[in-house]
Amino acid sequence: MAIPFAVYATIIAIVILLMLYVKYSHSYWSKRGVPYLEPTSIFGNMENPFNLKVGHMFSFKRCYEELKKRKERFGGIYFFTEPIFMPIDPDLIKSILTKDFPHFHGRGFVHNEKHDPLAAHLLNLEGEKWKTMRIKVTPTFTSGKMKYMFQTLLDCGNPMIDHVSHLCEKEQNIDIKEIVACYTTDIIGSCAFGLECNSFKDPNAEFRLYGRKEKAKAEGTEPLTIEEIAAQAFLFFVAGFETSSTTITFCLHELAFNQDIQDKLREEIREVYQKHNGKLTYDGIMEMKYMDQVVNETLRKYPPLPILNRVCSIDYKIPDTNITLETLRKYPPLPILNRVCSIDYKIPDTNITLPKGTKVVISNLGIQTDEEYYPDPMTFSPERFSEENKATRPNYTFLPFGEGPRVCIGLRFGMMQTKTALAMLLNNFKLTPGDNENYNICFDPKSFILQKKGKVLLKAEELCA
Repeated sequence: MAIPFAVYATIIAIVILLMLYVKYSHSYWSKRGVPYLEPTSIFGNMENPFNLKVGHMFSFKRCYEELKKRKERFGGIYFFTEPIFMPIDPDLIKSILTKDFPHFHGRGFVHNEKHDPLAAHLLNLEGEKWKTMRIKVTPTFTSGKMKYMFQTLLDCGNPMIDHVSHLCEKEQNIDIKEIVACYTTDIIGSCAFGLECNSFKDPNAEFRLYGRKEKAKAEGTEPLTIEEIAAQAFLFFVAGFETSSTTITFCLHELAFNQDIQDKLREEIREVYQKHNGKLTYDGIMEMKYMDQVVNETLRKYPPLPILNRVCSIDYKIPDTNITLETLRKYPPLPILNRVCSIDYKIPDTNITLPKGTKVVISNLGIQTDEEYYPDPMTFSPERFSEENKATRPNYTFLPFGEGPRVCIGLRFGMMQTKTALAMLLNNFKLTPGDNENYNICFDPKSFILQKKGKVLLKAEELCA
């Protein structure tokens, strides 16, 4: 049966209207006099989401590199038809994240506390609710509390050492990615929920299965309610185990391919063990300066969260420009580290104003592999983070945990569990690349967290005490 002409006409009209809408949307930045990257398709400056090859995190990195090559302080790009403001200059990034934080205090995630109480955690909360919750939760991560939790990290690390030792006897390749995921799962389960997960004895333990499921998806006034406690514990688990485990994994991958760095780090670890009567202590971990350099270099090259997102919630005039951006829809494109500009914001040294609702993306991955700040950026060199070398770089060019008032609240805990795992593993084992393991990593394009696609295979050789 022939299709009526009216159907054809309707389809053609819809296609024409769609094309006009895309063209109009992609003229946003040019109309406002903001330097911008020309969109390459209906997807704006992003990769085709139906055929991802590298992932959106690398699309944002490419945009950063193109704007930096053009010597722009900032620029406009498009996430599909959505206008995105991308700061390039570290001083402007500092203004957005810290100095002018009241304009960008929210992340813009949609959540409904009544229907989903677990969503009312620090990642989603904004305004006074966020401020109050942050004040209540901050005492959880004081030095005293960190020291108190340290024994739990050791207790969770011992089964990891036993497990790797058992695999050494079989002379098998070890999937270090899965091993450290079990370790961080046990820690989060114990510290946040008071549970013994036993992920090494039972790889299908409920918490480990839930962790895999999440990976597949992706001075207080009043005391915390049960719902608020549950929400923060939920965030602690979801955000804590994956980011730390990927950092440990990437670090061990680099150390396996860079034996000189591994040997130097092991020497420091064993000196600290000896200083503290053959034991790993909280104070000992804090004394490991080269360990800090190694972990920071890992975070530079492999930031767990490759972009930082903000949304302007109050109109913001870009200093030294005449540009004012109009209000956009509230919610940001990617659920990673988000902010909502809550007050109009004038960009420093311009006459450009970002209006309430403008989305802002900072390419952490782009900044931390920028040759201006990190020469030969793909070379793994912990010396970049010596005190002398750090002093040569501008501030806000190393942002693995974000920065400003909404910097990751679990930063110190994450660093502590990362360094504890590295110290325990390297004190007991020499790690080398597994069979057919390549140095250059193929990243998972569908993951919001920077991680390798597939297993990370290493070989472990047990060392004498």
